[in-house]
Amino acid sequence: MEIILKQDIENLGYENDKIKVKSGYARNYLIPKGLAILATETNKKVLAEVQKQKSFKEEKLRGEAETTAKLLNKIELKIGAKAGTSGKIFGSVNAIQIAEALKVKGHEIDRRKIDVDGDSIKEVGNYKATVKLFKDIIVEVLFEVVAE
Repeated sequence: MEIILKQDIENLGYENDKIKVKSGYARNYLIPKGLAILATETNKKVLAEVQKQKSFKEEKLRGEAETTAKLLNKIELKIGAKAGTSGKIFGSVNAIQIAEALKVKGHEIDRRKIDVDGDSIKEVGNYKATVKLFKDIIVEVLFEVVAE
């Protein structure tokens, strides 16, 4: 069954993508949840018009994401956390702390776009996080967790 996605769905596609999925998946999950619509002729025409209008905005966003990616490649973050003598952190470091550290450096990045290996970090050391700025623009940010 051919459908048009109304929003980004991980491992499936992006908003306004026209894709083929199994009919049960579309009928029982995607369409009732409002995540997709049927790709009828009328909806395809509406989609073409929407894509024309969004192409200019998308190029602008892509340019901003590329500029941010260049700046993020140069950044080194230090995140302070309370730690014991063995190097174990009391609590954990996750995407929220990384987003706050980036904000201090002047880059406002949504915490949901930051992916930390293993979801959270529980020891002092050097790590990397993946930041998804745009559909295909992904940057690795290196950061160091230090004891306070």
